[in-house]
Amino acid sequence: MTFYRIKERVQASQARPAKSVPLHPPKGIASERTKPLKTTKNKIVKHKSKSADTTLFCRHELKYRIPETKARAIAQYVRSYISLDRYSKKYPNHEYPISSLYFDSDKLHLCKETIEGKVNRFKLRIRCYDDLPETTCFFEIKRRFNNVIFKSRACALKTVVGDVIRGGYIPESLYKDGKETVKQFQFYLHMLNARPIVLVRYMRQAFEGDSSNRVRVTFDRQLSFKTTQNPTVTLNGSGWRNVSMNFVVLEIKFTSKYPRWLSDMVKAFDLKQTAMSKYVSSVKQSCELGFCAPTCGIYR
Repeated sequence: MTFYRIKERVQASQARPAKSVPLHPPKGIASERTKPLKTTKNKIVKHKSKSADTTLFCRHELKYRIPETKARAIAQYVRSYISLDRYSKKYPNHEYPISSLYFDSDKLHLCKETIEGKVNRFKLRIRCYDDLPETTCFFEIKRRFNNVIFKSRACALKTVVGDVIRGGYIPESLYKDGKETVKQFQFYLHMLNARPIVLVRYMRQAFEGDSSNRVRVTFDRQLSFKTTQNPTVTLNGSGWRNVSMNFVVLEIKFTSKYPRWLSDMVKAFDLKQTAMSKYVSSVKQSCELGFCAPTCGIYR
C-alpha cells in the first residue's frame, strides 16, 4: 500500500526556501556573552560528568542542514566553548547511536501537522541507545508551542514496553519520575488510536555546556529507518534503509539566553535555518520506495 499524496506534501514542505537566522537573538529571547573554555596545553578543561538525565526538557531549538566539511569546522569552533557530552565521550569517534520508534495514527495526523508547519504540535516516540535487553528505554512526548520545545521523558525497562503500549499496568519502576509521562503517553495513543509506524536511527555527536543557561549543540549523521508495526525499539537487525541526505543535521538548543558566541558562529559560517524532521524524512523515503504500511486517505 502507499501513502497516496503524502509524498507530494512532504516534498512541498521541504522545498520551502531556507531563511537566514538573524545575527541577533530570536525575538523574545535574551542574549548573553559567553567566554571560551579555559585550556591547558591546548586541551579543553573537562567538566564533571553527571549521572542524572541531562536532557533539556524546556528549550529553544534551531536546525540547519550543512555539508560535512562545514560540520567538522563548526565542531572545532564549538569545542572551544563547550565540551563533548558524557555520551559522546564514551565512543572513540565521539558519536553514539540513537534509535527512536515513532507512533502515529493510520492517517498520520502527527506527520501531517509537521508537514503543514502547525505551530503547536507533538510527537510520540520511544528511544533507546543499545540493544541490550537489560538496559532501559525512554518514553518521550516532544511538544512544540510556537518556538519553544517541551519534552516529557520517562525511563523504563525494555521488557515493559509492550504492556505500556497496550494500555496496561504501569510498573512501579516508573512511578518515581515517569508515571505521569507514561500515563500521558498512553492517553495520546488512545486518543489517536496510534500504533508503531517507523523506527528512525542515526549517529549523534553532541556538545553540552554546564552553565545555568544550558546550551547543547548536536551533529546527526547516517540517518536510516525501518517501517514496523512491532512495539520494539532496536538498533540492529535487518530491514534498515538509508535516508538520502547529502548533509549533516546541526541542532542548536538552549534553555534561556541566546549566547553571543552562537550568534557569531551563525554569522561566521553563514548558517541558514531550515526545517528538518527525521520522522517526516523517513516517511518520505519510505513512500518513495513504495513499501509503507499506513494508508493515508487525508491526502487524496
